[in-house]
Amino acid sequence: MTSRTESIAGPRAGVDPRAPLRVALIASSFIPHVGGVETHVAQVAQRLQDRGHAVEVWTVDRGMRSSRPFPVPVHYLPAPLPARSLDGAVRTVWSMPRAWREWRHVCRAFAPEVLAVQCFGPNGVYASALHRSTGTPLMISSHGETLGDDNNAYRSAFLRRSLTVALGRAAAVTAPSRYVLDDLRARFGLAPGLGRIVANGVDPALGVRSPDAPRERLVLAVGRLGRMKGFDLLIDAFAQAGLAGVRLEIIGGGPERDALHRRIEAAGLGDRVRLVGERDAAGVARRIGEAAAVVVPSRSEAFGIAALEAWRGGAALVMTSRGGGAELVRDGEDAVLVDPTDTAALAAAIRSVMTDEERRLSLARRGAERVGAFGWDRIAEEYERIMLQVRAHVGSPGGRAAVVGGRA
Repeated sequence: MTSRTESIAGPRAGVDPRAPLRVALIASSFIPHVGGVETHVAQVAQRLQDRGHAVEVWTVDRGMRSSRPFPVPVHYLPAPLPARSLDGAVRTVWSMPRAWREWRHVCRAFAPEVLAVQCFGPNGVYASALHRSTGTPLMISSHGETLGDDNNAYRSAFLRRSLTVALGRAAAVTAPSRYVLDDLRARFGLAPGLGRIVANGVDPALGVRSPDAPRERLVLAVGRLGRMKGFDLLIDAFAQAGLAGVRLEIIGGGPERDALHRRIEAAGLGDRVRLVGERDAAGVARRIGEAAAVVVPSRSEAFGIAALEAWRGGAALVMTSRGGGAELVRDGEDAVLVDPTDTAALAAAIRSVMTDEERRLSLARRGAERVGAFGWDRIAEEYERIMLQVRAHVGSPGGRAAVVGGRA
């Protein structure tokens, strides 16, 4: 990828490019909720702060707040959007002005230099409004929310239009893969050639285990139990694989749990396949370190943090070809790449790593060699570089300041 910066305005006078940043990371969801964007924002926030920057996390209030202190200030903010129903419209008329006052308050109190949206949803709508009213540069980091949308949020014409407008005004746009950037270009108007790939990361110190360590006869999968994650496909493929003495565990919670449980029982796999619920990061890492293989069977995957976790834990990786995973892994070297909607092919891929120990070890060893390139410090450094460029090129208030982009 060749990076470039297009400046519509020159460097802002009076700004020391070495001065610490003031960054609001504006997340669609945050702890105590568990998921990829929550982990990403938490890790980036802490590391930007460690690098000397002032950071706050602003996130949509989803009715749950963490009881544990977080090293970076966190604000849980209401983010109602216009509704179609009469009752919804009445509630919106009352709730949106109140919500806007809260967003304006935290913005005035912190005075950020960059509004960095992480996963565009209602949070992005309010961040865009703050950008228009204050002139603070807007940065949008998409995490594949337009592609892996189990909640159908992007059925909303208002949200689709809001994202399109925001992309047109953003000073910088990032995504974890070309797959995501291509979707933003095709459906939401991101200018051709613009946007920068910033990968997801993994904590290199958590759950590291040698690929040569003893392993259980265990296939593991991790993720939210939603349709896009493809765990129904995995259960069907595991049944077809016919691996005597091998077990499958799926870590995660979500709306498909009951349907997946019924699928397991219908396949007669109740004694070999378990839905074990949610686990914290340490628990996930520990279990990966005990498994022989990790499977990512997503129907659409923007990047695949579970793939990095598999490499870190020394497990062999079977990775979906549907999405950004095809950009991340090297098929046949550090993973087996497969279309999970072809359950026969997925079954064959699982069978190949569970019956050929030499191949399983080779895949796992190559993955373990690569995972060091995806540490969170490197990810935070890339964000820092982009944000400093954004701050240095600020145009008129409310206008588009600069575009930090790259060609994949």
